[in-house]
Amino acid sequence: MKIAVFGAGAWGTALAVAAAPRHEVLLWARDARQVAAMQATRRNARYLGEVALPPELFITADEALAMAHGDAGLSVIATPMAGLRDRLTAQRGQRPALWLCKGFEAGTGALGHEVARSVQPDTVCGVLSGPSFALEVARQQPTALVVASENAALAALTVEAFHSEALRIYTTTDLVGVEVGGAVKNVLAIAVGVLDGLAAAATPGSPSPGLNARAALITRGLAEMTRLGVALGAQAQTFMGLSGLGDLVLTATGHLSRNRRVGLLLAEGQPLADALCSLGHVAEGVLSAPMVLARAQSLGVEMPITQTVVDLLAGHVAPAQAVARLMSRDARAE
Repeated sequence: MKIAVFGAGAWGTALAVAAAPRHEVLLWARDARQVAAMQATRRNARYLGEVALPPELFITADEALAMAHGDAGLSVIATPMAGLRDRLTAQRGQRPALWLCKGFEAGTGALGHEVARSVQPDTVCGVLSGPSFALEVARQQPTALVVASENAALAALTVEAFHSEALRIYTTTDLVGVEVGGAVKNVLAIAVGVLDGLAAAATPGSPSPGLNARAALITRGLAEMTRLGVALGAQAQTFMGLSGLGDLVLTATGHLSRNRRVGLLLAEGQPLADALCSLGHVAEGVLSAPMVLARAQSLGVEMPITQTVVDLLAGHVAPAQAVARLMSRDARAE
């Protein structure tokens, strides 16, 4: 099977590496210099330098070649959310669109499928999501993902492309639920990172947030995520699955999480700009947080954790104040 992956960041590279031993995989990058370096070293030094690229993986900056390759099998868009609209526009036509990015589009507040429908109303589309660090996928460590699409043929093609001994692919038709889970968990992971950072910095014997507070924050975050998703038309049970609870737990607690890392650095007192610069990768939660809040407010959905993250990122509250605000909310029925 021919697979074209558009975007040679960490996640696009990891998925290409995972599929290359079994399929004809082409990895496309916009930057010709990056492509030349990857071809020469068989490493993606900037985004996934820990993993050698398999000899079967073809890497190119030739967009026309990549599009023709994908037309013969499956095209996968692996750009950040900010690049999804441009990539969909470039591929406009009858091609099915499958993407990996998670978030609400900055400026419009649109989810991926809403972006796709605005570019091409009758686009056959889907998203591959779930709890997955790129490094573990590239290393063939066991991972479970979910492909969401209303089109059964696209879902089946995605399973054929990526299901393997190390990578298990589930299917669902709840595109809205999977996309909301993938977007909101990044925002919540920033909050958990702040809490964990404050706990790590506390002096022995002083009151500080601990594991109890972390569990409460994750649980209430899941409730926020579900409220927004249901208001947007998702199925509530989706948020108890891989793209909801699964991705939230991984991103909020895993040491490879970029969004959690942002929270940890903010808790240390670093300015947001410095924290983002030190990552070297996109932290989608920072870009999505204001859009998540705006969509929630337009629907009358209460999201206090998201509101606090937005205020924190904007510099309106300090990390300690943010955690205190969340823990001092009035008692209510769960």
